[in-house]
Amino acid sequence: MKEHQPTTKQIVAFAVVLSFIVSMIGTVLSLGVFGPLFGVGETTSGPFLFNRPKILERIVEKPADRLLGQEELIVKAVEEVSPAVVSIIASKDVPVLEQYYTDPFGGDPFFRQFFGGEFQVPQYRQKGTERREISSGSGFIVSSDGLVMTNRHVVADTEAEFTVLMNDGSKKPARVLARDPVQDLAILKIEGTDLPTARFGDSSRIRIGQTAIAIGNALGQFRNTVSVGVVSGLERSIVAGGGGVAAENLEELIQTDAAINPGNSGGPLINMYGEVIGINTAVAQGAENIGFAIPSNRMKRDVASVAAYGKIIRPYLGIRYTLITKEIAEKEKLGRDYGAWLMKSADGPAIMPGSPAEKAGLKEGDIVLAIALARIDPSHTLASLIEQYQVGDEVALTVFRDGAELEVKVKLEERK
Repeated sequence: MKEHQPTTKQIVAFAVVLSFIVSMIGTVLSLGVFGPLFGVGETTSGPFLFNRPKILERIVEKPADRLLGQEELIVKAVEEVSPAVVSIIASKDVPVLEQYYTDPFGGDPFFRQFFGGEFQVPQYRQKGTERREISSGSGFIVSSDGLVMTNRHVVADTEAEFTVLMNDGSKKPARVLARDPVQDLAILKIEGTDLPTARFGDSSRIRIGQTAIAIGNALGQFRNTVSVGVVSGLERSIVAGGGGVAAENLEELIQTDAAINPGNSGGPLINMYGEVIGINTAVAQGAENIGFAIPSNRMKRDVASVAAYGKIIRPYLGIRYTLITKEIAEKEKLGRDYGAWLMKSADGPAIMPGSPAEKAGLKEGDIVLAIALARIDPSHTLASLIEQYQVGDEVALTVFRDGAELEVKVKLEERK
């Protein structure tokens, strides 16, 4: 029997059909076997399209969560401290003046011919006194029995009477227990028990860039105004004054860009955990967002002193000095580029009469290089180092005089 030989067309057709069948089998197998492993078939687009938005959603939400967390911390901190923040109002009897008119020429006909008729000029005379509010500031309660911390310049008028306006709107008479002779701090006392208090934080742990929240009586009329910023700098030294208060040197201050306005003085500067890290004290004139606060660790000492002795006790050396910088050393050819250069100022002599410094033999022109071997420089001023000691302590000063160094021992006394 003659075998049938397929034609070329038949061979091609068979190859096409066979290829189609193989491809179909492969598709079925791939769907059934590999689909569950790699997510092909009906899940190919599903997981991919939904997974990517979920990843993007997480990336977007994390900063928002952190932001919400920070806002929540700030709100909670303010809510915790605000009940302890008060306004301090100074009142005083001031003269009441009345206006009247008088003829300076006493009716002299000679002058009348020039001015015609009655010539009267206004004059003023006192007609009794009346009680008026003369100033206001801020403060905060630091003990449940009514100790209130504020700035010394807020209660500088010794003839005024002071009233504390509480957060709930009630008023309490206040008396000044102590005015710090060194720092712009003062402590008042109001009557009460279980009063809301503000917690002190550790100002030695403050870091530049951390959140700072200022609370106070802004502009003297907006109670418990809150402003938020950051700690812009540490250990700043400034000369501050104004409002009838003599200028004074303030050292080792916290700088912040949280808005501090007139009336904010004496209010707390707090962190996000509701801890007081400073007391709002000064603001740079002619500049925006440059405010200064006294660190909380300095306030703690005053509170402890008042609690123990009923007054603020400070060690006293009795000198006036200029902190030496390299520029000053080069210009004046001092021989040392650090230390405290004892020199007189417009306020008085370099060595105060009867002071511990005079008794120890310190002289104008001396350079105090160190206290108990602790070097004096912009980060460790003489005043701040003295503050570490108690009244009655004897300290050893390293002094540079006439080209040589010597040791001078001084017994610290109480500043009056």
